[in-house]
Amino acid sequence: MAPKMKAAMKATMKAMKATKKAMTKTGLAEALASETELSKKDCTAVIESLATICAAEVKKTGKLTIPGLVMVKTRKKPATKAGKREMFGKVVLVKAQPAKTVVKAYPVKALKDNF
Repeated sequence: MAPKMKAAMKATMKAMKATKKAMTKTGLAEALASETELSKKDCTAVIESLATICAAEVKKTGKLTIPGLVMVKTRKKPATKAGKREMFGKVVLVKAQPAKTVVKAYPVKALKDNF
């Protein structure tokens, strides 16, 4: 590879890595505190209680919607048998997998319309 291409590739990769990071729990608590004039400690407690309530509700009913933000659903994946499967043109031995419940999150229409 030519040295100019390597330098350009490095610059591109560096730019890709320099993207903004996701907001942390502390950052979210600070943003909520400044928006609602509550203390940061109260906002952190609200976030933690929301997480526990949501986890319990999803486990109990299998579906939860936070209005304007996200819908969380559970889905049961069936068990798979062991055997040979063809993947990308090669035959691969696959282990048996037990049935499991998978949690999926979907953005609601109001959030999609913002983009």
